[in-house]
Amino acid sequence: MTEEQTEKALAQFVSETREKLGLSQTGLAKKSALSLKTIEDIESGQELFLASTIRQKLARGLKLNPADIKKYEKHPNLSLLPDNEASLYIKTKILAHDIADLECPVCGSKLVTRIAKMYDLEDNLILVPKARCTKCPYQIKG
Repeated sequence: MTEEQTEKALAQFVSETREKLGLSQTGLAKKSALSLKTIEDIESGQELFLASTIRQKLARGLKLNPADIKKYEKHPNLSLLPDNEASLYIKTKILAHDIADLECPVCGSKLVTRIAKMYDLEDNLILVPKARCTKCPYQIKG
């Protein structure tokens, strides 16, 4: 990766590429089969990494390969250990059914939560808190 690519953000890259093609944000949204809000979120820097389906559609609209876009994305630090302080706090809140304001510790988006009912080898019920982020790959598997 060149020095220019590491310094240029996804938002700037998409905006510049769109303008070189002579497209408005609305035009890119139509060519990409994405919503205008998605294009606006990407170009304003609110989206730092993309789901693969969005990356593929955006690449088609910009006449690029998805890999050309991916190299400008900034992926979240997913090296969070399953039992770090934030995850333990989230697990405790899920088990207490206090989930109204739970946010992803990586990106701050809403978490989807549930409690899985499992049984150990002696048929004792075990409640396992689970969570996943609505925007990034963060998850708690139990």
